[in-house]
Amino acid sequence: MADERLTFKEMCEKFDVTPRTLRYYEYIELLSPEREGRARFYTPREVARMTLIRRGRRFGFSLEELRQWLLIYDEKGTEAQMRAWVEMADRQIKALEERKAELEEALADLRKLRDQTAATLA
Repeated sequence: MADERLTFKEMCEKFDVTPRTLRYYEYIELLSPEREGRARFYTPREVARMTLIRRGRRFGFSLEELRQWLLIYDEKGTEAQMRAWVEMADRQIKALEERKAELEEALADLRKLRDQTAATLA
């Protein structure tokens, strides 16, 4: 078991996060490392949680949304967590699609203005 644990520094390196980020995730109860004196050790469970947190952040979920989602597993188990994930993913997909449409519209407007400006210069 001890071989499977990561130190604080190893955890930061593995996930390319700052010590401040890792401490913050612990503070807001996303992670709960084992403690031996002042040292923190991260078990495979914490590594898995961090993997999910990083993936969730990439998809645009807030830390609070992820914290609530991780709590579902602790309180209600895998199936309830999976159901919650589907609902969260559906909402996020819709939000990302709306954002994509906004970005595409902004790009089209910017290209049009750029082309008009370039034409004026020519």
